[in-house]
Formats: sequence, structure tokens, C-alpha cells
Amino acid sequence: MSRSRILILMSDTGGGHRASAQALQAAFAARYPDRFEVEIVDLWTDFTPWPINRMPGMYSPIVARVLWFWKLLWAVFDNERAFSAALSLVYLISRNALRKVLQTHRPNLVISVHPFMQHIFLRLLEQEGAAIPFVTVVTDLASFHHGWFHARVERCFVANEHAAASARRHGLHASQIRLLGLPVRPDFAGSLPDREAARARLGLADAEFTVLLLGGGEGMGPVAAIARAVAARLVETGKDVQLVVICGRNKRLRHVLQRSEWPISVQALGFVDNMQDWMVASDCVITKAGPGTIAEALICGLPILLSGFIPGQEAGNVSYVVENGVGAYCDAPDGIAAIVTEWAGGNQLAQMSARARKLGRPRAAYDIVDEMVELVDGEIA
Repeated sequence: MSRSRILILMSDTGGGHRASAQALQAAFAARYPDRFEVEIVDLWTDFTPWPINRMPGMYSPIVARVLWFWKLLWAVFDNERAFSAALSLVYLISRNALRKVLQTHRPNLVISVHPFMQHIFLRLLEQEGAAIPFVTVVTDLASFHHGWFHARVERCFVANEHAAASARRHGLHASQIRLLGLPVRPDFAGSLPDREAARARLGLADAEFTVLLLGGGEGMGPVAAIARAVAARLVETGKDVQLVVICGRNKRLRHVLQRSEWPISVQALGFVDNMQDWMVASDCVITKAGPGTIAEALICGLPILLSGFIPGQEAGNVSYVVENGVGAYCDAPDGIAAIVTEWAGGNQLAQMSARARKLGRPRAAYDIVDEMVELVDGEIA
């Protein structure tokens, strides 16, 4: 019996979209081994002509170096008329190239994990007369570009009621919306180790207070300045403390931190594939407001100190964390250090941790995949 083909559409504009796509791909493999062939496609890079196919590669440099320009782009495309006109132009330029997606992959189900996929691909399916179920998995927690929502999708999977309300405002019916959580890596869905076991596995000391500082996949932002400020303040507490800095692919940052002298125990690591262990081993995390990292921290019951956000898609995540009582926001290294030091000496961490666990949805990817399989089975039948 041939395997059903599932196509996941994404674009490498930030690491979160690919991470969500991979989480769904892994969930299909774990839940339904040998039943499905699941492929992930960067629609813009792989199936649009020049210069459109170069645009995803511009995202990270723009966000890292000219954030004001990203704010301008977001403001322009937050206008539905301008957004629709731009996508119509992209479709006219790219239609022949986009046809190759259907010819190459011949999917039984199409999944989008990016807000710029719905309008273009649904238009392609309509004009090609292809009756293929199309679903959206919204991978944002609190700020939702209107491109996420299209009335012709079979299902729209969202992480919370705020997202569901946004979907309804954009014309989706209750029967189309599923509130199941944000898909995260399968490592977070199983039984997590306790703190002592995680620290022993990672070679960490069983310190009174452990801080995890994340720089994202590219190690962007003032990570070194934050690390120095936090270390300088924590040493004044007189407690047994340690700091772990995950630098991602930023080798230069890692080498700078490793060569520095520190007043407390500091580990600087590169890219890791066991983030669940590092989160469980820590007492709090300092990170930018990426939705995937927030969702993973909630599952681990880890209080979150947000150190920054990308305007537009991540702005609402700050309010989400603060208003739910699971963390705080500060973008100044000295202010971050002051908050962490207060947390180290106070008793609010246990309360934040308990609230975080209530919000966490460790099996979201599996629950989403189970509903998608029902669509595929219905289509084949």
C-alpha cells in the first residue's frame, strides 16, 4: 500500500516556522510510522523565481541590523489591501513555478505554518482544479498577521483562545478552528526528567540557582552584555549560582564568552539538540520573545524573562507572558540582571512555574496530527 503524501509549506523567515514544521513531521512519524510521506518545502525559496526567492534570506540580516526597516515593512503589509495586492503580484509572477509543487509532490494534504502561504496556495489549488485539503497551523501566540487566516481552509489550528478569536474575526467558522496548542519538538511531549537528574546528565552543579540565557539559533542580540550584567549581580547574592549561555550558531559569541573571566560558574555552549534538559535543569530562562521558546518553557514550568522582541509578530508575546504571570520583560542588561537577582532571592518563582505548567501543551503536535489524519482518511475514502 502506497503512503499518503503530506506537504508542509513554510519559509525560513526566522527559525520558528521550520521548527514547527519539523515538530509536525516528527509527530507524523511517531504516531503513524510508515503511513505517511511528509515533506517540508520552503515555498518562496524553492518554488518562486528571482528575485522573490531571495527575499527569505534577507529576513535575518534585516531584523539583526536594520530593525527600523522591518517595522516599516510590517506596517505596510499589515494593511490588508496592500498585502493582497503584493501577493497577487507574486502569484502572477510565480504561477508557472508554483505549479511544479503540485507536479513534484502530488500531496493528499497541504499544511501551512507560515502566514504568507494561505492566499497564494489556495488560489493555485482553485485555478488548477485540485481538490486537496488545506490546513493552517498558526505558529504565533499573541500577535497575528491577517495572512494567517483564510476562510477556505479545512482547519485552522491555533494555540489559544486569543488566536481563535482572531480567526473568527477574519471570517472562519467555529467548525474550522481547533484550539490545540503550538506544536513543539517531540522531546517536550514525553516524560521530562526532574531537575536533579537533568543537572547530573548535563554535568551541571546542583546549585541553588541556575539561569539559562538563550541567544536563539543565530545567537543574536546583546547576549554577552546580558551575561556579564547577570553574573556581576548574582555574585553579590552570596548564593551558589550558575549561568548557562546557549549561543546557537554564533561561534564568535561562544568563543568570547569562553575566554572571559567570570565571578560565577558560566558555561557557554553552541547549538544544542537537548533543549528540554537545559530548561528542566534551570530555575529561569532569559530569551527573546519567540513563540516556540515560550511554548517550550511553559511546558517545563520555567519562568521567562523576555529580553527583546521582533516588532510585529512577537510584540504580543510580551503581554502574553507578563499578563499570564509567567515572567517579565526588560530589554536593558542591567535591568535584566536586577530582575534575575530579585527572583533568586524571592519566592515568586514557584508561583510562576505553576502557572506556566497550566499553560503548557506538551502534546500539541500529536493532537494536531491526529485531527489531520482524519482529514486525509476522509479524502482517500
